Amino acid sequence: MNEIDPSAPADPARRGFVCGSGLIAAGSLGIVPPAVRASVWAEGTDAPEKTDLKIGFIPLTDCASIVIAATEGFDRKFGIKITPVKRASWASVRDGLLNAQLDAAHALYGLVYGVQMGIGGLQSDMAVLMTLNRNGQGITLSNRMRESGTTDGPTLAARIARDHEPLTFAQTFPTGTHAMWLYYWLAAQGVHPLRDVNLSTVPPVRMVDNLLTGRIDGCCVGEPWNARAVQSGAGFTVATSQAVWPDHPEKVLGTTAEFIERYPNTARALVMALLEASRYIDMVGNRSKVARVIAAGEYVGTDLSAIEPRFLGHYDDGLGHSWIDSHPMQFHADGAVNFPYLSDGMWFLTQQRRWGLLRHEPDYRGIAERVNRVDLYREAAQQVKVPMPSDPMRSSTLIDGVVWDGREPARYAAGFAHRYEQATA
Repeated sequence: MNEIDPSAPADPARRGFVCGSGLIAAGSLGIVPPAVRASVWAEGTDAPEKTDLKIGFIPLTDCASIVIAATEGFDRKFGIKITPVKRASWASVRDGLLNAQLDAAHALYGLVYGVQMGIGGLQSDMAVLMTLNRNGQGITLSNRMRESGTTDGPTLAARIARDHEPLTFAQTFPTGTHAMWLYYWLAAQGVHPLRDVNLSTVPPVRMVDNLLTGRIDGCCVGEPWNARAVQSGAGFTVATSQAVWPDHPEKVLGTTAEFIERYPNTARALVMALLEASRYIDMVGNRSKVARVIAAGEYVGTDLSAIEPRFLGHYDDGLGHSWIDSHPMQFHADGAVNFPYLSDGMWFLTQQRRWGLLRHEPDYRGIAERVNRVDLYREAAQQVKVPMPSDPMRSSTLIDGVVWDGREPARYAAGFAHRYEQATA
């Protein structure tokens, strides 16, 4: 059934990175013989407290680091065993984390922060252990829109201003990245997402069917479902997420604060395994192999032709335009991708505030410092010799020309013409 999910409320980035120093005990385990390494994990103070881990994921291209860590043995290198657990929706990922069916998960950045803030459900303290990838999502419009002459932001805005019947746009989770990319892009076109269109929540794997059947007119979703929409004739790519925010943070390794408190060594080992998997994925010669692995039915479950081109940075928008993207999906970039920048977490709080999901001003930096576990990430990165940035904040310019650098977050959130207060005035 195609039902909308009712349960969900040369790399320039290397610059500014410095190689970690002061490796913690057993920091060179990667070059220790396996028998000796096993003994260190069994007897040393860094031994994982829990060795068998269930890690949730959604069938999306950017689940790759979870899958590769398990299938290529990066987990066993650090004394743990990862079992990837496929989930149908982001709501089920959230619930799996909160009821401890999952130890950690490939998760939406904004999902973790939404639970931390108690948006749409019970509050629970959460943690971001690392960023898994950046870029590589998309906004798709249905081919019915193209047939009526709506092919870009300006023609979409003109149509919405002209027509009395609102169009319906879908995202994958109300506090998640796809909702925020969609809202930000619409607002940049002069369309108020809370006033001018109807919104719905649809699991990623259902997006193409919902486009085909006319239940939605557009959506924001991760790959390969934008590419699949182009292939199937369901829609065309009107914008990539990297066009909204070049090198934006996307999925994270999320877990509960309680998990880290109970299993700190396990959490560290998990980050180390995923850092090595991420490094492996970003090696150009490995990309095609990785695409074949994740295309399998137990993971993403779609044709390789829907995954591989955009995974390699080759885009075809379905309107006759093709290009090699200058900001493709990346998983490591010598650690630039993986560091859990405080400013990244704070940005999602600003957008949740902007769109009325948070009705009161939060302690932006204080919350980010609690959720984004820079301390644990630093220890893991030092062990596997991944460079660290010199500053936990970074600066970016988004599609509307507005700069985000983590300074004055309350002023930033209130400074947009299109926001919740405007929609309800």
